[in-house]
Amino acid sequence: MSLSLLFACFWVVASTLVALLPMRLQYAPGLSLLLAAPVLLGWIAYDHGWWIFAAGFLAFVSMFRHPLRYLMKRAAGARPEVS
Repeated sequence: MSLSLLFACFWVVASTLVALLPMRLQYAPGLSLLLAAPVLLGWIAYDHGWWIFAAGFLAFVSMFRHPLRYLMKRAAGARPEVS
């Protein structure tokens, strides 16, 4: 297994552990995982091609769908509620 996929596995485990935390404790580690994902996905794309990148990107969007939806609404100028 390549180093990029090994780090991706660690990222998934870390994301799962962060999801188990109470909401007030999820912000800092969740933000760091959210910011690390594009770098990791780029590394995976470089090592394995765009098909593996696409699978990883879909998994990332699935895991972070609520924060990404919130950020897209904020970028559009709306004031969405945090649920």
